[in-house]
Amino acid sequence: MGGGRRGVNISTPMGGNLPAKIPTFASRNNANQFSMAKYIFVTGGVTSSLGKGIISASLAKLLQARGFRVTIQKFDPYINVDPGTLNPYEHGECYVTDDGAETDLDLGHYERFLNLPTSQANNVTTGRIYQTVINKERAGDYLGKTVQVIPHITDEIKRRALLLGNNNEYEIVITELGGTVGDIESLPYLESLRQLRWELGRDNCLVIHLTLIPYLNAAKELKTKPTQHSVKELLQTGIQPDILVCRTEHPLSMDVRRKLALFCNVEVGAVIEALDAPTIYDVPMLMLREKLDATVISKLRLMDKREPDLNAWKRFLTKLKNPKHEVRIGLVGKYNELQDAYKSIHESFVHAGAHNECKVLVDPIHSEQLDGSAEEVAARLADLDGILVAPGFGERGIEGKIKAIRYVRENNIPFFGICLGMQCAVVEYARHVAGLARAASTEMDRKTPHPVIDMMPEQRKITAKGGTMRLGAYECSLQKKSKAYKAYGAELISERHRHRYEFNNDYREQIEKAGLWCTGINPQTNLVEVVEIKDHPWFVGVQFHPELKSTVENPHPLFVAFVKACRDKRYNKD
Repeated sequence: MGGGRRGVNISTPMGGNLPAKIPTFASRNNANQFSMAKYIFVTGGVTSSLGKGIISASLAKLLQARGFRVTIQKFDPYINVDPGTLNPYEHGECYVTDDGAETDLDLGHYERFLNLPTSQANNVTTGRIYQTVINKERAGDYLGKTVQVIPHITDEIKRRALLLGNNNEYEIVITELGGTVGDIESLPYLESLRQLRWELGRDNCLVIHLTLIPYLNAAKELKTKPTQHSVKELLQTGIQPDILVCRTEHPLSMDVRRKLALFCNVEVGAVIEALDAPTIYDVPMLMLREKLDATVISKLRLMDKREPDLNAWKRFLTKLKNPKHEVRIGLVGKYNELQDAYKSIHESFVHAGAHNECKVLVDPIHSEQLDGSAEEVAARLADLDGILVAPGFGERGIEGKIKAIRYVRENNIPFFGICLGMQCAVVEYARHVAGLARAASTEMDRKTPHPVIDMMPEQRKITAKGGTMRLGAYECSLQKKSKAYKAYGAELISERHRHRYEFNNDYREQIEKAGLWCTGINPQTNLVEVVEIKDHPWFVGVQFHPELKSTVENPHPLFVAFVKACRDKRYNKD
């Protein structure tokens, strides 16, 4: 399984040489011609949801802090081409990159930890792999050959696995393989990994296996057998893990570590304890203590550049764990049963709260619960310091969002609307202030007499689901006296979008005269991006998704300003 580093002659047992051109993705002896980068693959065993994404991001952060140029990519085994059409209840939020890719939410963790943007190349699904191969077959690229999982699907997986390392931009590429070892849908990825290990050699390709060490309370002991079986399952695919990262509720004794090392065929120093952490942001420090980064550097024979510089990260953790204030913010949405549906919003509140030295208590409020009388809405929202109306699609719960917005507008409670939340704010203002009875979005009411939110004419001709979406980064020009400009400290900004419907400019003049100020405009299309109320403490709605650009080291300015406004309201500051 090893080798690939020296120019050796490969011969058969009978003494004859094998053909010079081995029918694989790359010759074992010249694989390094493809890339100078090192590759780390993270697999998972025993159970799902162990945190491969967080471990991958934490390792990447430690390596980045040592001066290495690192990126992370996620390979998902589901057959959807991308998560864009997945229900949030199925797979959590859909994370959008600057180039408009609809990706897995783990890419959000990658960006939040590394403070670097990702792209379409950072997320690959089985659906996209098969789509590419089938398109090539239809185009005749395979010259009439029978198209099979091996080599055609595995070759495409390997091509994409090496893609980010081929441009000399990164020294280390970490690939998180979704799913759990033993899943049928993961087999092509594991076979591709086996081949890459053979082609690149052990010095250039490393496998980390994340597993679970359960604690049996009745026996008062940690059990290693599930991990042993998980590694055995991995070995059956031809892959020997180099490092075990063991999720556990209790510390691993040296005896347990030795047992795992012995039966899983790894070094004792390569058994890494991953204790349950208070927050995901503690994990890099735990992995540093366990010397995961140093072990990786040693096994990949990298030149250690320096000790990791994590001062900014430590300052963030200190503020996060020692808040001076506390605010309670209502998150009004229709997917609140699953926190991952609004993952980036929750993490943005963590970043902004730490920046303001303020603990943000997020109160999830299902928008359908606010569909009652004004008194019932007031009773539910009265104790909040602010509300954020979340993005989403469809009419379910829409009237509850509009009633919540009316309450906070009339009672001077800080409001932040994102995407659909901003559109609901426009509808509410049009109905109750601008005098446009039955104003609505045509997404909810196609027969509305006042379509203040509407799909643009050029979008209506597109029938493919997702084809009508405005996706990715777009510029926005801010008015200098606006709250948005004050937050950003810049006139021209760029933010990510994911929506179909827009503010209808036919109503712009009438709505602005009524007092809802359009303070952010796309300079190329003249579409409205930000709306505000001038004489309100903090009432801002944005068509874009600011939560997708908030990171530990750069909290999003709108979230920072919103949390500050909520804090000022609670503590009665001007």
